[in-house]
Amino acid sequence: MIKLYWSPRSRSFTTLWLMEESGLPYERVLTDISTGAQKAPEFLKVNPMGKVPALSDGDAALGEAAAICAYIADRYPETRLAPDIVDPERARYLQWLFFSPGCIEPAIIQIFTKIEIPTSTAAWGSATQVFDVLEAALAEGPWILGEKFSAADITVGSGLNFAVRLFKMVPSRPAFDAYLARCMARPAFQRAEKIAAG
Repeated sequence: MIKLYWSPRSRSFTTLWLMEESGLPYERVLTDISTGAQKAPEFLKVNPMGKVPALSDGDAALGEAAAICAYIADRYPETRLAPDIVDPERARYLQWLFFSPGCIEPAIIQIFTKIEIPTSTAAWGSATQVFDVLEAALAEGPWILGEKFSAADITVGSGLNFAVRLFKMVPSRPAFDAYLARCMARPAFQRAEKIAAG
């Protein structure tokens, strides 16, 4: 049985949404990060970083939301959450799957901390560039790969949900609003949001 280690009002939302979209049976293991449960030796065997979300599936164990999305989409192809390994669309899928942790999250931190980092040395370029590039990609829609919803939409949609809708750190744009509305209309998103609220 797949076990998803999670905590309410945390980055666990991405993987809750993933598991709800997948249709796979899974057990939610509540991990109370306010008490330090994520630092317990048993949990550190699943994710040595001591963070949620984390996932175990038989002998496999991993952390990091985007990695969990990649694992589930590839390990369970019947979920149809990723292009086939030989599909040319796979390249864009992988780029966008990791865009949230690699670009959106650092851009949010840059905005929040107001740290000026030269675009030539920041791995994500700049916050402005991140959201301009994302806006252009989403304008084609309805999903990040066009007509096909994928696990990449889960990572990108979660990142935008936090940046634009929940924390209002990134100004709303018409393409973002339309994309978030499509994400929020998905029954799996709605179920995940109820679970994540605790």
